[in-house]
Amino acid sequence: MSTSFSKYADLGVLFIRLVIGGMFIFYGGPKLAAGPAQWQQLGQAMGNFHIQFWPVFWGFMASFSMAVGGLCIVLGLFTRAFSFLLLITMVVASSVHFSKGEGLAGAGHAIENGAVFLGLLFIGPGSYSLDAWLKSIWGLR
Repeated sequence: MSTSFSKYADLGVLFIRLVIGGMFIFYGGPKLAAGPAQWQQLGQAMGNFHIQFWPVFWGFMASFSMAVGGLCIVLGLFTRAFSFLLLITMVVASSVHFSKGEGLAGAGHAIENGAVFLGLLFIGPGSYSLDAWLKSIWGLR
């Protein structure tokens, strides 16, 4: 399906990556820098899935996924891997909002972000990315 706009698809993916990745750097950076006390609090969200062990680890992973993953999404580096981690983080965030009784009004933002990461997981970073550049210099398809 070729349209006159299809030549701009990679620019569209770049725009999405820049905005969503930038926002996750903004939100995740302070969480990552806050340290173990904050990670413990974040990691307790795994209790919604009956996972009670290692809350500091899970909180660190959420913070790391948001901050470092946001940066990698912006750069288009390891895009699919970080999209997967961020999708999981958004599933957990949605569960927190639902467990608090906030419904879609509370969980909507996490669900929307999760949909973006699911889309990036499928379509990849586009041609304006470090992933594409690395593939080209290594001769990969």
